[in-house]
Amino acid sequence: MSPIRIVILAVAAVAAIGLALVVRGMASRDNSPAQPAAAAPVDTRPMTRVLVAKVDVPVGSSLSPANMSWQSWPADAVNPLFITDGSAPAPKPTGAAAAAETAQRTAGDLMGGGEAMQALSGAIARVPILAGEPITSQKIVRGGEGGYMSVVLQPGYRAMSVPVNAETAVGGFILPGDRVDVITSRQARDSDNGFISETVLRNVRVLAIDQTTEPAKDSRTIVGAVVTLEIPQGDIEVMARAKAQGNVVLALHSYADIGGSAGRASPAAAETRSVRIFRAGQASEIEVSR
Repeated sequence: MSPIRIVILAVAAVAAIGLALVVRGMASRDNSPAQPAAAAPVDTRPMTRVLVAKVDVPVGSSLSPANMSWQSWPADAVNPLFITDGSAPAPKPTGAAAAAETAQRTAGDLMGGGEAMQALSGAIARVPILAGEPITSQKIVRGGEGGYMSVVLQPGYRAMSVPVNAETAVGGFILPGDRVDVITSRQARDSDNGFISETVLRNVRVLAIDQTTEPAKDSRTIVGAVVTLEIPQGDIEVMARAKAQGNVVLALHSYADIGGSAGRASPAAAETRSVRIFRAGQASEIEVSR
């Protein structure tokens, strides 16, 4: 056998042995038991619950259980200004314990969200609060606190007060949040016994009665001495003249008739006046247009 043939046979034999070793190694790896995947690290830090906005709350909007919720928060990252549910921080539960705690807290939230959430219901957002953002006392204002009325007022409106009594305020059935017309009544200049009545403002919102900005639960009447109204900026002089000229009477709007903008009465209505004339002990009322 020639030397060249011997070299070729030797190289082929070495290649065959190497290929067999490679195939055997691959087979052994396929038959080996699968290694378990690395478990995700479990966060065991103590957790508490922080009161946050459930949805975006714009400036001037009221807080209620519908737009607030409790969110789990690492206890070591809780700012002293945050509002918590008062529970002591505890390690985060897992498994069945976590499911039971979640169900219990969800039921509690549906029942009213706890004392902290109920105490904040009705507060007004002083600044925009984004969904998931913790609620703090610096971001809200409550009735009776400084700055409350300026937050409640809509842009372009002013708060003005008028004296009232049970007779001029619909017997006390006007409540904060209602809409009213403002009517002034005064004695006519050209008649000793005639009076002029006219509607000067329509559909204005009642902001407060005395210092009451929200009626008590199930309250139907509030009898006060002063009513604060939300007046458009361009009509504050009209309101001031109405107060100076005579008695101011409020007419309550129906709930189904509160739509539309607030402001002074239409020019046509403002130019038609009702005059009551007393002659020989009898009263007659006529409309006078100018």
